[in-house]
Amino acid sequence: MKLLLAAALTLVSTTVFAAAPPYLKMDYGPALFWTYQVAPGNIAQKGIAVRLDDGPGGVSKGRAWMVYDHDTMRVAAATTGDFVDWKGIAFDASHGTHTSLKGERHFVNPVGPGWASPEGKWDDARVVGRDKRMFGPLPREWAHYEGMYLQGSKVVIAASIGGTRVLESPGWIDHGSNAVFTRTLNIGPAKKPLLLRVAPDSVNVALSGNGSIRKEGGFWIAELPGAAKTRLFISRADEPALAKLVKASTASLDLEPLTHGGPARWAQEVTTTSVAGKADGAFIADTFTLPAENPWQSWMRPGGFDFTPDGKAAIVATWNGDVWRVDGVMAAAPAPLRWRRIASGLFQPLGVKFRGDELFITCRDQLVRLRDLNGDGETDFIESFNNDHQVTEHFHEFAMGLQTDAAGNFYYAKSARHALTALVPHHGTLLRVSADGQRTDLVANGFRAANGVCLNDDGTFFVTDQEGHWTPKNRINRVKPGGFYGNMFGYTDRTNTSDSAMEPPMVWITNAKDRSPAELLWVPKNAWGSLGGSLLNLSYGMGRAYIVPHEEVGGQWQGAVCELPLPGFATGIMRGRFAADGALYTCGMFGWAGNAAAPGGFHRIRRNGKPANVPLAIHAAKGALSVTFSDPLDPASVKPDAFALKVWSLQRNANYGSKHYDEHPLEITGARLSADARTVTLDISALAPTQCYELKVNLQAPDGAIVARSLHGTIHQLAEK
Repeated sequence: MKLLLAAALTLVSTTVFAAAPPYLKMDYGPALFWTYQVAPGNIAQKGIAVRLDDGPGGVSKGRAWMVYDHDTMRVAAATTGDFVDWKGIAFDASHGTHTSLKGERHFVNPVGPGWASPEGKWDDARVVGRDKRMFGPLPREWAHYEGMYLQGSKVVIAASIGGTRVLESPGWIDHGSNAVFTRTLNIGPAKKPLLLRVAPDSVNVALSGNGSIRKEGGFWIAELPGAAKTRLFISRADEPALAKLVKASTASLDLEPLTHGGPARWAQEVTTTSVAGKADGAFIADTFTLPAENPWQSWMRPGGFDFTPDGKAAIVATWNGDVWRVDGVMAAAPAPLRWRRIASGLFQPLGVKFRGDELFITCRDQLVRLRDLNGDGETDFIESFNNDHQVTEHFHEFAMGLQTDAAGNFYYAKSARHALTALVPHHGTLLRVSADGQRTDLVANGFRAANGVCLNDDGTFFVTDQEGHWTPKNRINRVKPGGFYGNMFGYTDRTNTSDSAMEPPMVWITNAKDRSPAELLWVPKNAWGSLGGSLLNLSYGMGRAYIVPHEEVGGQWQGAVCELPLPGFATGIMRGRFAADGALYTCGMFGWAGNAAAPGGFHRIRRNGKPANVPLAIHAAKGALSVTFSDPLDPASVKPDAFALKVWSLQRNANYGSKHYDEHPLEITGARLSADARTVTLDISALAPTQCYELKVNLQAPDGAIVARSLHGTIHQLAEK
């Protein structure tokens, strides 16, 4: 009977676990970068939750935690019991929420500097938000977070405090209801002692090693000299009990051995097989099967990728913080794919880029450089290359994409808050991080939800944006440094709400065409035959790839979008890179609103030998609209009734989106084909500048194949001819 009962309980437990949402099952590793509300009114915007007890399952399966805030270099809280409430866009998909600690709080430090300034002051000197709260990191000369070392389950936080390097590792002693939390610190050479705010004086603190402690202003302050090796013991236990534990402690105070890497944590590879796409069209879409079933229950929602410097593998980052290396992507499908987890615990990474042989990841809280210190293929040091990011708890402020220019500078886009006025200068911006990581500059602003960046050879950028408040429909923007792109809820001093006070988009895209455009990229000139040199746009919302024919008239860029003749993918595709084999590799995910709702995907789009019959160029002139196709057309099919054109306008205001205003058709009175049978010119006497148009094409190729295409575009100016 006992055996039957045990078996039944095991079955129930297994069934419940299998039914649990992915974010509850996932092993996030020993620490998780995230925004945490640690107490009412107290939020660690750039939190690092570190599991302190030993055991499997990673940070979320522990019993005790310490939460750092690398903006202020404070320990924000220490808790036991349960981890968090799992609220937030990347966990339970909730909007307007943020993650809060759920367990028992043993001590909480207020928002503010964890270390005194070089002058011995505690006054917060960070960016003041419009709500009068402080955001972003402390000045670099005061306190600067450098990164996190990992060795097994041990975590070491590295920082520069007043120019002195400091290493710190948290720990705990299970002492019943009065758990004892420890902070082991190694201080580098210093001209004068450093002052550390340890904990409120409502708890007890003891010290072993170098330095001294005192109560001051409601807190325990530790005074730590240069070259100090110190352990602080923090607990609600009484002083005699704490002193006894201090005396019994024999663990080493030296953290340096933990900064060289340790045994591999994730040596086990997971194998999947690529799936070849159908070869019956102009493009072939292969699928790289994701390792959805893996030992760590990692939630496979790719947010970015790049190829390794040797071109033989790809590095894929997933939205809930993992980074994977996948070998085999360059092989013809079907082929085995070998996946290996190389990092975990990052804060919503949505961009990946190699610069030389160095790997960088865009996270919501920082731009990290992943370092393998002992050559075993895993990340041992998550280096904070730049953490200037101004982070609030708002769910919508994604940091998306990652590109570099010839000088080695980095670019990514930072979303604004949803339906709320921006609080910090970074909200709704295109940002540049200097090649040395020492500074962040604002390139352009006025974006709402810019999903990635495309760099152009002329020093401009392409950045898409999503329909919403002050954004009547989706936009493709050709971005100039210093430009404002329309979102009055972004961080701006603009008061003029007229369309003339913003930079117009190159293309307005209505929802039915693409509800959420993502990143643009250029087809290499030597790839994809006649499509070489073309501009493409990827779609998070529809899971499709579009070609973007465009032109410049009178200094203003305008164009259209048209789907590639390729079935949509099951998930949104956001990031794309062409490889040496001439194929387009693309990855994406579903995490918020979208039509392509599979969790994630990784694909290769190859050009087949068959005609694509897609528009490569478009030209709007007085009385005529011309479209140049990638392949010849059948002249007999080019007639006015083979085309249909309608136009409409939008209304931009604080409301969400816009309906179509004054939607009406335009008469096409003539249609003619160029001598090379590729350019169609339509006579349209009423053609005029318009925010939006749809041109439907129903033609034939010389072999009789139907060429049915739909172009959605924008005309700002008409050329003379």
